[in-house]
Amino acid sequence: MTENLFAHVRSWVLQDMSAAFPGLPTDVLAKIEVAPSRDAAHGDMATNAAMVAAKPAGKNPREIAALLVDALVKRAGIAKAEAAGPGFVNITLEAAFLLQQIPVILAAKEAYGQGTDKGQKINIEYVSANPTGPLHVGHCRGAVVGDALANLIAKAGYDVTKEYYINDAGAQVIALGRVVYFRYLQALGLADKADAYAASVPGGMQYGGAYLEPVGAAFAALHGTALVDKPESEWLDAARQFGVAKMLDLIRDDLAALRVYFDVFSSEDALVQSGGVTRGLAILEQAGLIYRGVLEPPKGKTPDDWEPREQLLFRATAYGDDVDRPVAKSDGSNTYFANDIAYHADKMRRGYRQMIDVWGADHGGYVKRMQAAVKALAGETPASLDIVLCQIVRVMKDGAPVRMSKRAGTFVELRDLIDEVGPDAVRFIMLMRKSDAQMEFDLNAAVAQTRDNPVFYVQYAHARARSVLRAAGEVTGLAQADLTSLAAPEELALIRKLISWPRMVDSAAEAREPHRIAFFLYELAGDFHALWNAGRDDAALRFIQAEKPVETKARLALVTATAMVIRSGLAVLGVQPVEEMR
Repeated sequence: MTENLFAHVRSWVLQDMSAAFPGLPTDVLAKIEVAPSRDAAHGDMATNAAMVAAKPAGKNPREIAALLVDALVKRAGIAKAEAAGPGFVNITLEAAFLLQQIPVILAAKEAYGQGTDKGQKINIEYVSANPTGPLHVGHCRGAVVGDALANLIAKAGYDVTKEYYINDAGAQVIALGRVVYFRYLQALGLADKADAYAASVPGGMQYGGAYLEPVGAAFAALHGTALVDKPESEWLDAARQFGVAKMLDLIRDDLAALRVYFDVFSSEDALVQSGGVTRGLAILEQAGLIYRGVLEPPKGKTPDDWEPREQLLFRATAYGDDVDRPVAKSDGSNTYFANDIAYHADKMRRGYRQMIDVWGADHGGYVKRMQAAVKALAGETPASLDIVLCQIVRVMKDGAPVRMSKRAGTFVELRDLIDEVGPDAVRFIMLMRKSDAQMEFDLNAAVAQTRDNPVFYVQYAHARARSVLRAAGEVTGLAQADLTSLAAPEELALIRKLISWPRMVDSAAEAREPHRIAFFLYELAGDFHALWNAGRDDAALRFIQAEKPVETKARLALVTATAMVIRSGLAVLGVQPVEEMR
């Protein structure tokens, strides 16, 4: 029996459509879907096959739908099929066909929904915060979305690499090195020299948070007074590298507290120093996509406040971008875009033809140019870059915004959020909105033991399931249980939700939308709580009935399957299931 019942029924639809209309093109058949019915009153599933095939078949969708209905009702397992609306076909499955899926879940356990090996590598890059300080709540959302997305795509059957790109080249890490030196002088007790140095820095000191004080102290312990009064050229590189290393340690610790771990850390500085930018731009230059030219004035600029100048440009418009993009600054140094071109070229060199980047929403204007660059770098071999944008998060407590942390001084740290509500609540709640929608993270709601707290509601469902199984004691042979007694509407609704899990994995992975998994688990928990409550009102629906061992075993099989699917979903989100609520 197949795990993905929707894929199984879709194969029937495709067979029946191909039999009725042998000439249907492959691309038309690929557009045929079988999805859960939006309204349970209309059946278990619905297909768009008739409407998709109408034009190439040269027939009215309703006529095609009628033919498909006649074919489907002859299939064992389908109780009813009927045409609806402009040409949808609603499908109702036999209850016995649904029940056959429970042993499938029990056999697969938490691996239920695991996709077959696609034989494809996907690189997912996320967080990639500048190594200049601790992570904040904005980084947190990208970390959770990226990590859950990576888990989801791996669950769908892809070979996934989780990657962090260290932005350790450029002005921001030079500024970090200067602050490390400033804190170094302070740690040596040379406050006057520290203040004088700070006053001499063009534009002033950045990164003023107290988190850099121990870094300066450690730098002082390493170098003593050897760097005091030395010119910047003699200590800046050492201070920069030391600061970056310490900040990466801090970032790794923050991520570990959130249960986020990476397979690969790639250094921008190492890429630049190894000639990666030259190699990346050479690919484009050999394709005739690098030229010297003058761009039109940016929107909102006029000839009076804008000076045209010749630049080295990438012909991004040839690949869907709005304008061609500079790859070198006026002083001849690389633009950030040139470095990013090199980074994606390096990922492709490492064998990744499918890439996903998770960015903050403030980088939305960067999407077209980066996708254009990947298309250009790919040449004749197809490659893709999907961008997932994450909107800002506002942290609220007692109805008011939480403004900043004591250590960082200017923003809410990720670690503060985790310490307040725990990693499970942070991860689950961050996924209760689509990533490109702004959200408020309510600290009060995140610790409330109510239905309004989604992580509590789902974990409570799992804890309830486990409590039933503990109360039942050791019961063997659940996979062979007689399930025919599972006929109550609440039981069948729960089973229908369980069997939709493999399809949910596939569709959410394809859409790059891990929030769908959080929604699914919340709905699944609701179906289980509804069955639990029905048992309180109707003794015939209670899970354990000593005088009815056959019915009890069937319900224990259903409860066990439910707990397994909840654990399977929580694993994708990176949230731990609980055995009991405390």
